[in-house]
Amino acid sequence: MHKCESPIEVLSSRVHGKGVFATRHMAAGETVIEYVGEIISMAEALARHPHDAREPNHTFYFQLADGRVIDALHGGNDSRWINHSCRPNCVPDESKGRIFIKTRRPVFRGEELSFDYDLVSDEPLSDALRARYACRCGSSKCRGTMLA
Repeated sequence: MHKCESPIEVLSSRVHGKGVFATRHMAAGETVIEYVGEIISMAEALARHPHDAREPNHTFYFQLADGRVIDALHGGNDSRWINHSCRPNCVPDESKGRIFIKTRRPVFRGEELSFDYDLVSDEPLSDALRARYACRCGSSKCRGTMLA
């Protein structure tokens, strides 16, 4: 028996810092990886914020439908390095309180994986807020922000 090779690897990204890249071709609808980490309350996530004072808008949080949050800084895996795109090739799929990152179309070897962060904020939408969550995906359909 040989160890199953991971379909992904973390490399430097042109989008932001690190990114996750396909090591092989993947079909549409394929489960790539589970987004894992410590599951905490929203109150705890707010208390922990920011993960890094130098980049206060960069976190490894993923909000679940029930309001709890996965904090991938603690117990996370390579999924935490998947960057945002306004035209993503992956989509997060929540099932029973777990998040699975799945391909939404065929993905080719060497391609960077992405999903739409679709971020929401309690603050009123303003140019300043959009700028704090500026998108660098480079897509022709880029919204200019990671906010929904």
